[in-house]
Amino acid sequence: MNNIFIALGSNLGNPKEQVKNGILSIKKINGIKILSESNLYETPPVGILDQPNFINAVIKIHSNLNPYKLLDKLLKIENIAGRIRVGKNGPRILDLDILLFNDLILNGKNLTIPHPRMHERLFVLMPLKDIDENIVIPNHGAIKHIINKLAPENINRIE
Repeated sequence: MNNIFIALGSNLGNPKEQVKNGILSIKKINGIKILSESNLYETPPVGILDQPNFINAVIKIHSNLNPYKLLDKLLKIENIAGRIRVGKNGPRILDLDILLFNDLILNGKNLTIPHPRMHERLFVLMPLKDIDENIVIPNHGAIKHIINKLAPENINRIE
């Protein structure tokens, strides 16, 4: 079984419910078992600042799916939730990203693992640290050290 970490985020509709529904939808995928869920965090937007705050979380799963099959399933969940891809860093009803997949390093056309910007984003690292504070991100190091190097952001744990 593969150890996989998935980030969830939303800032449209009822973001808290969107994230929770995203977790429930992932739980229903055949061949996936959710092992851990982070707290929920309210975080300011990145890039395009004129949009609502996000609700973010991370889950750890076990799965026998390969990274591309998992990505297909996650994209279907986003589509069912009503995700419309308008541009990078824009508002979204539900965003599901594969962060880590075992110790895999993958630079594919449609999928990069570890997630290419996760080491720069506290809204990903804080919930990831909730699950495992000893995670090492390939090519970037221990999560504890990465978090300490980043500028503080206005991130509030809400659950």
